[in-house]
Amino acid sequence: MIQRPHKAYPVELAQFHSADYVEFLNRITPDTQHLFLNELTKYNLGEDCPVFDNLFEFCQIYAGGTIDAARRLNNQLCDIAINWAGGLHHAKKCEASGFCYINDLVLGILELLKYHARVLYIDIDVHHGDGVEEAFYFTDRVMTVSFHKYGDSFFPGTGDAKEIGEREGKFYAINVPLKDGIDDSSFTRLFKTIISKVVETYQPGAIVLQCGADSLAGDRLGCFNLSIDGHAECVSFVKRFNLPLLVTGGGGYTKENVARCWTVETGVLLDTELPNEIPQNDYIKYFAPEFSLKVPNGPIENLNSKSYLSTIKMQVLENLRCIQHAPSVQMQEVPPDFYIPEFDEDEQNPDERIDQHTQDKHIQRDDEYYDGDNDNDQMNIS
Repeated sequence: MIQRPHKAYPVELAQFHSADYVEFLNRITPDTQHLFLNELTKYNLGEDCPVFDNLFEFCQIYAGGTIDAARRLNNQLCDIAINWAGGLHHAKKCEASGFCYINDLVLGILELLKYHARVLYIDIDVHHGDGVEEAFYFTDRVMTVSFHKYGDSFFPGTGDAKEIGEREGKFYAINVPLKDGIDDSSFTRLFKTIISKVVETYQPGAIVLQCGADSLAGDRLGCFNLSIDGHAECVSFVKRFNLPLLVTGGGGYTKENVARCWTVETGVLLDTELPNEIPQNDYIKYFAPEFSLKVPNGPIENLNSKSYLSTIKMQVLENLRCIQHAPSVQMQEVPPDFYIPEFDEDEQNPDERIDQHTQDKHIQRDDEYYDGDNDNDQMNIS
């Protein structure tokens, strides 16, 4: 089932981000940014986080999608929820970073923590999931596991295996730093070994999986050598734990391969085998000349030696042994989901035409939150 998300309200975004940063994102426009040079520097806007038209609405939509996905999982309306527009893992509490303005992943995890004592976050983007790690660095209620390129001044420069969390969060941040050219067999073997041990040790109540597609071979900003099948095998493996699963997109800069990857992975999550031939559509020219769904990896040297990967694996497993058992938490009364209507229909001028774009934004299914006999959710995936 496809659901239209609500646009996240500023108060929802401020569950993680500072109120002044949220307010500034709401106020800034390309036409006025020259008046706020100090604030642009303060909030790290510009460069790789440019100000563009409707920036705040963009943030509200993708963040609303991840928040709604978490709420549907919490209310057991689905087993798996997908938001390919989400996964902006670099954004910090008070600043933008690496094409990311609002950290929807943190907001989604905060929602899941209302119902689950422990949440596992897994990141297979080529870049370190620094914003999510930083948000939960001092707590044992979220374990973050990031597989990423590290070294050679590669963005964002963090994600050493020695970064393991602090205070109550010590050993609950796991980093798997990799070198250029890692291929399917090396990556998936390491991924399965580490994630299976993480789930066994940590026993999460829910999993959030960030599927950045810039770890694919041939990405314009990436340097790994994963095929779509290799990338999707990680998704399939996580699905097999049969835990509530929130799946997001992330990075990806060879756009036709991003579309291919997330299409294949949607099929994996739906247990649906897709034909390799891409059917005729408005964007078919982007997939020339093969017009196929699967693309192979390239002839790139794998700089990750067996001994290097073995060392990383042993280091991670040793840190996991420092966790005696899954941490428990005394659950409080669950705070309510708040869903504030965007406008009062009674206050709308009946003589004023509402354009189609505005109407689309206010579509709400009557059966969306029904339970029992009135629930029209016939599938387990949202």
